Amino acid sequence: MTAQRVLTPQLAQHIDQEVMVRGWIQSRRDLGGVQFLILRDKLGTVQCVANHFSSPLPESCVEVVGTVQHHPKAPGGLEIHATHIQILSEAIAPTPIEISKQEWHTQPETLFDYRYVSLRNPRERAALRVQAVLVSAFRNSLMDMGFTEIFTPKIVSAGAEGGAHLFELDYFGQPAYLAQSPQLYKQIMVGVFERVFETAPVYRAEEHATSRHLNEYLSLDVEMGFIDSEEDVMNVEEIVLKDVCKALREGCVDEFARYDAPLPDVPERIPRISLLEARELCKTEFGYTVQGKDLDPEGERLVCQYFEQTQGSPWVFVTQYPKVARPFYTYPEGELTRGFDLLYKGIEITSGGQRIHRYDALI
Repeated sequence: MTAQRVLTPQLAQHIDQEVMVRGWIQSRRDLGGVQFLILRDKLGTVQCVANHFSSPLPESCVEVVGTVQHHPKAPGGLEIHATHIQILSEAIAPTPIEISKQEWHTQPETLFDYRYVSLRNPRERAALRVQAVLVSAFRNSLMDMGFTEIFTPKIVSAGAEGGAHLFELDYFGQPAYLAQSPQLYKQIMVGVFERVFETAPVYRAEEHATSRHLNEYLSLDVEMGFIDSEEDVMNVEEIVLKDVCKALREGCVDEFARYDAPLPDVPERIPRISLLEARELCKTEFGYTVQGKDLDPEGERLVCQYFEQTQGSPWVFVTQYPKVARPFYTYPEGELTRGFDLLYKGIEITSGGQRIHRYDALI
């Protein structure tokens, strides 16, 4: 009987059984005719022990058949005693960086040049695994609440928001731009499906040198109709965040552990505070005067610090932004709006609010 393929996290269920694993040789050691190979598959690594095997270079792709055994000194507490190793695709040169290392003392430009190699390191690929679980949970949560996924154009004839420059391109002799937001398309689609969402890249042509801005990023957008206020939107976001964090706690324990990072959780209700109250809080509680019309980075950090210390919540909604600080389609209330931002551990991670829904007001 041919051994069935088993992924590395499942090996503990097959002690003393013959299994077959497939993956890449992450590292190897030769000790007196015995070879120790660390094999990496899509979910983890396992040590394989073989006798008299002429092992190829690291990152060669192999298939290993053998018996799973407990071994206290092996990574993960078990290893495979190999009886058969087949080289599926052999590496032709050593890797430019040592993939098995936890940290590289290498210039950032070198790591970017060889990103297709460095991402094979389990620590480096952890963020991509977290992203995949997060987006999947985001989709599932919204679909469970009756939302429809949409796919909007990314080459557009005009911008959707102020405050961000556009990447211009030549569209067969006509000027066009990379989309900076699907906002207006989402509002159109509310008239079709009532509740819609999209997961897609957006582009911002802004020169910057901070960790708070990106020229291209994956945007998770939601739009819903028939609401009473922005509170309905925040309530939906709370549900989505709880579902996302639950999925991360269940599916990404190893990935968070590699960075010694706590698994995120969401309180029963995320605190709310108006922008004016938040600015005043920074002044009265910390003696800090916020600069500008919004919350500056230090203000965001202090507001989150306050609610984490007083209510145990690293999350906080900041509401009632002034019109001058929000896009034109945000629902106004005097000089303020029904717009909000969600802060998490000192950084704004989402922006939302109630939209203008009457034609004459929008014009």
